[in-house]
Amino acid sequence: MTKNLKVSLKNITKTFGDFYANKDVNLDIYDHEILAILGENGSGKTTLLNMLSGIYYPDGGEILIDDKPVTITNPKEALKYGIGMVHQHFKLIDVFSTIENIAIGLNGKLDLNKTSKEVVELANKYGFTIDPKKKIFKLSVSEKQTVEIMKVLYYGAEVLILDEPTAVLTPQESEKLFNVLRNMRDDGKAIIIITHKLNEVLELSDRVAIMRKGEMIEVLDTDKCNEAILTEAMVGKKVELKIDRIDCRRDEKRLDVKKLSYRNHQNVKVLHHISFDVYSGEILGVAGISGNGQMQLLECIAGLRKRQKGEVLYTNPETHEVENLCLKTPLEIRELGVHLSYVPEDRLGMGLIGNMDITDNIMLRYYNNGKSPFLNRQGSKKIAKELIDSLEISYPNENSTVKNLSGGNLQKVLVGREIASNPNLLMVAYPVRGLDINSSYIIYDLLNQQKQKGTAIIFVGEDLDVLLQLCDRIAVINDGRIVDIVDAKTTTKEQIGLLMTKDSKKGA
Repeated sequence: MTKNLKVSLKNITKTFGDFYANKDVNLDIYDHEILAILGENGSGKTTLLNMLSGIYYPDGGEILIDDKPVTITNPKEALKYGIGMVHQHFKLIDVFSTIENIAIGLNGKLDLNKTSKEVVELANKYGFTIDPKKKIFKLSVSEKQTVEIMKVLYYGAEVLILDEPTAVLTPQESEKLFNVLRNMRDDGKAIIIITHKLNEVLELSDRVAIMRKGEMIEVLDTDKCNEAILTEAMVGKKVELKIDRIDCRRDEKRLDVKKLSYRNHQNVKVLHHISFDVYSGEILGVAGISGNGQMQLLECIAGLRKRQKGEVLYTNPETHEVENLCLKTPLEIRELGVHLSYVPEDRLGMGLIGNMDITDNIMLRYYNNGKSPFLNRQGSKKIAKELIDSLEISYPNENSTVKNLSGGNLQKVLVGREIASNPNLLMVAYPVRGLDINSSYIIYDLLNQQKQKGTAIIFVGEDLDVLLQLCDRIAVINDGRIVDIVDAKTTTKEQIGLLMTKDSKKGA
């Protein structure tokens, strides 16, 4: 198959103050090709593609399309050159229909019937299924992603950029997306994907571009690579890509959740008669498509939400007394010595305060432990230094606010702070979301260290391969119901994927 050069990036440079996000980056993009972009957190890959899609403007270098220099100052201008980007967080209007979201950027008089017909034909061409009349709030995550992709394709994108496209998809949905992307490639599109999943890079891409510290390290043919080669090129050293599952001790039942139900402020039932237990020295995974009640479940356990029915029974490891956490406030739970640590999905919105530095954000966890009315920062400073060293956090200086950190480094601060509290029950939601491969394995190792200490861990994750390697048991949640609890050693990710999408209401 003959490939033609579509886009060339020549000596692209982007700075933020004195910091080089990209430095003299060169990259060629061809049609009939799927190109993967790999790099650690802060390596500059997203910044680079944001310049190609018109979100940022380069401080140096040039972008050539069909060998002609172009100036791209915004996403709409990028689409005029046939470049469209689908972001990990969708930009759709929930109360609008599918076709209204796609047509919203069109000029002139709208003919929604004609547009609907054209969109359906385009979707069928590549293997998508789309309902033009369906409201966005009624769509699954994969259906919303389809709408975003169809939107940029309908506007004429020949170069399609996808940021972490499988982050919230089941294995079956991911495979369906891969087939669609292959169809697009065979039709002459240029596909660029950002992903941290090395198995996806090896399965899907034709070439892989590897970035490190804002520079392009090398571009490799995927069929000549393996996970070890890619990881070493990304990190600059060999990394052991293995999660050692420690044998489950199951010393004592730490938590027993019985028929827990919860309704949100709109009186919609989000959790339906949830029941499960977790033991000390055990990691219980929670698998499910994002938005099926995972966050509400953890917040009910932590006392941040009031359950409608049911019990959350916690056994104190020191006194062996059983306490119903549903009858306690979050502060009362902590005063009981119940150290429930929670890493929320929204890092800055719920987990950290952007205008404070690392030390002050750590102090949020310990501010009421002192005996003086004045805050003592020394203990938190020590923890901050240990976190920065052990998790390799990129941090300009100790007075910089955390809002200036990359998403991956934010996640390291948040996860590290919670683990440093040495809880008896540790709840983590998506602790490695957005982290590079090296940082992810550091987090897995920290969780295993906590498990060895006898901590009971509830791990809500997206990557089914990781859940199967790290956890002892996996509870599958669908539509606010626990569909099944399976043994991680004997279950396949395909079986979990089917449980994640089955009709959970049958027999409930």
